[in-house]
Amino acid sequence: MYCQYLAAPENFPKPWVQITADDEGVTSIYFVEQKSYPEQKNTHSELCVKQLTEYFNHQRKEFTVKLNPQGTEFQKKVWGHLCSIPFGERWSYKDLALKLGSVNYCRAVGMANSRNPISLIVPCHRVLGHDGKLVGYTGGLDIKDWLLAHEKEYAN
Repeated sequence: MYCQYLAAPENFPKPWVQITADDEGVTSIYFVEQKSYPEQKNTHSELCVKQLTEYFNHQRKEFTVKLNPQGTEFQKKVWGHLCSIPFGERWSYKDLALKLGSVNYCRAVGMANSRNPISLIVPCHRVLGHDGKLVGYTGGLDIKDWLLAHEKEYAN
């Protein structure tokens, strides 16, 4: 496993973005308080740091770094649909469930979102409750709110 850290932008709720990768692609992105692992970079983690830096500097809206998240087939299907949410847009869990075929998938979609290992690039922060309220973000609602405000500012 490769691991690299990116200093988070000023006023971001956590000081570090932790990126892990394997030889196939980025395996996780988490927002952390401290560096817990020694840094060992590869081409996927380095490209990820470059693209995240561009995102935070309002120079990137889409990511091209190769991803390799680990999960069930259903989770991967949900994460694939998350990647189709356009920059600056917000969907509800119901919207996402309907894209997957049934409103009855809402709970399963929420569970798959909560297990998304590639925060931000797989944009689960763009999914809100049916009433438009911030709900359920593994990184914390303060980070979800920050990311949505960041994208809203740049989307215009």
